Amino acid sequence: KYYPPDFDPAKIPKLKLPKDRQYVTFPSPRCKTCGEYIYKGKKFNARKETVQNEVYLGLPIFRFYIKCTRCLAEITFKTDPENTDYTMEHGATRNFQAEKLLEEEEKRMQKEREEEELNNPMKVLENRTKDSKLEMEVLENLQELKELNQRQANVDFEAMLKQYKEYEEEQKRKEQE
Repeated sequence: KYYPPDFDPAKIPKLKLPKDRQYVTFPSPRCKTCGEYIYKGKKFNARKETVQNEVYLGLPIFRFYIKCTRCLAEITFKTDPENTDYTMEHGATRNFQAEKLLEEEEKRMQKEREEEELNNPMKVLENRTKDSKLEMEVLENLQELKELNQRQANVDFEAMLKQYKEYEEEQKRKEQE
């Protein structure tokens, strides 16, 4: 690029952007009006606003407004810094809500088991025996799978190499003829 000798970068006017300008975001919702899946890699122009009177450990919570790619319905969601995620507010549902619920259920079951073990020493012993039996079953199944794979994958590499050499010699003979 050409810069004239009298060029002064300080004279260039600065771009004045609004405080809540548009951002590119990518949650993973499904639109409630048309059922369109909005995939996680999709980029959006979103309107951002700071949620008033909501703060988590000094971090502000933001609300984003996006439009569905198919029907242009408005979808709103908030940041959730506690769970490092988004919470859907209006216009869409989460795709992976089932996974989140399953994880929460597993955590709850684990806490119940730990509380039960604290109160009852016999339960600790029972759980240990169950865990060891389960581990033994898993190891046995793994061993069976390994044996099955070895039986099915019996490849004789020497015979393959010998066959390939014979094929090459035959090709050479054909070329010479």
